[in-house]
Amino acid sequence: MGQILQVPYPLPSLLNPHLHLVKSPLFFPAFPPLLTPLLLSRALSLSLQLLLHRAFFPLSPPHPKMLWVDKYRPRTLDKVIVHEEIAGNLKKLISEQDCPHLLFYGPPGSGKKTLIMALLKQMFGPGAEKVKLENKMWKIDAGTRKIELELTMLSSTHHVELNPSDAGFQDRYIVQEIIKEMARNRPIDTKGKKGYKVLVLNEVDKLSREAQHSLRRTMEKYSASCRLILCCNSSSKVTEAVRSRCLNIRVNAPTEEQIIKVLEFIGKKENLQLPPGFAARIAAQSNRSLRRAILSLETCRVQQYPFTANQAVLPMDWEQYVSEIASDIIMEQSPKRLFLVRGKIYELLVNCIPPEIILKKLLSELLKKLDSELKHEVCHWAAYYEHRMRLGQKAIFHIEAFVAKFMSIYKGFLIATFS
Repeated sequence: MGQILQVPYPLPSLLNPHLHLVKSPLFFPAFPPLLTPLLLSRALSLSLQLLLHRAFFPLSPPHPKMLWVDKYRPRTLDKVIVHEEIAGNLKKLISEQDCPHLLFYGPPGSGKKTLIMALLKQMFGPGAEKVKLENKMWKIDAGTRKIELELTMLSSTHHVELNPSDAGFQDRYIVQEIIKEMARNRPIDTKGKKGYKVLVLNEVDKLSREAQHSLRRTMEKYSASCRLILCCNSSSKVTEAVRSRCLNIRVNAPTEEQIIKVLEFIGKKENLQLPPGFAARIAAQSNRSLRRAILSLETCRVQQYPFTANQAVLPMDWEQYVSEIASDIIMEQSPKRLFLVRGKIYELLVNCIPPEIILKKLLSELLKKLDSELKHEVCHWAAYYEHRMRLGQKAIFHIEAFVAKFMSIYKGFLIATFS
């Protein structure tokens, strides 16, 4: 039997890698003290944070304590204003009786999850909103041995959402078992709704090759009683066999003009006076992530209001921290400094900042401080260790190896320059 996780208050999307670190005190006063231990817990995985985020905010009515990124999230396809063309095509698609498997891909903060949840509500009506968060133990017969895996999943009467990559190298067993169970429990179509359940798989680009091959076989076998909606950042890391069995939907990052339009809309709803160019500065610093732009606007509102014409848009806490790490690396290249940097990188990882984002941001900060003749070689080694990191299980080893390699290259360059 699954164990239902009871949370007494709405959990904010503060637990998210695109926000300030969870230790940031910026949003704490708005939430009851009972939630503080949960907010400060560094043991929660990123996928669990996302599931908690989906469980208590996106489909619930607006709440005065909700963050704006949740309060103004479109809950139906008709209210989508950034990806109107995609929303229109989805409405036409689900009007047909036989909806195919779908693969949503695009950069973080582009709106993939919003479209998926709006699509589910359009398909199944209010029933898709009644969700529960469950920690379920799976007992799997893997031939010569028995496997027990506990996985967190979000489910309603019509759909199940989870991140199978949380199971690590045993992810292929989870994919097979969940689809088989959903096929056995086919819903009874009594009100003209769909005669199948939907399985939403997040971060399918992080699944192992074995899991993706298993997914291909099971999605063919049980297509009559189960539909899959896959979500990922990069479709290139999904096997061709899986991609060819889905309708691929590219969700582009919103343009700065679209982000400005959304920020002005939120400002009007919140009765805020935005100085000329203020929304444009936020949009320019958001890296075309709508989620980040909305969070930055709310952060500025908490820090200072009324806004000033030259009010600064501060970067995220973890970004400032990575910038400090880059400065430490440039300042000194030694085993002692490498040990210090390793501790700081580990602190980012335990705060649920994805290792790929850490490596990318660290490379960006280092390139700002380098001569042009070193940039090509440093980029080469960053790509090399990123590839190694995806093949391995311990991201800290590969990020530390990149830092050590950079220190070796940079120190050699300094010796050659000043000798």
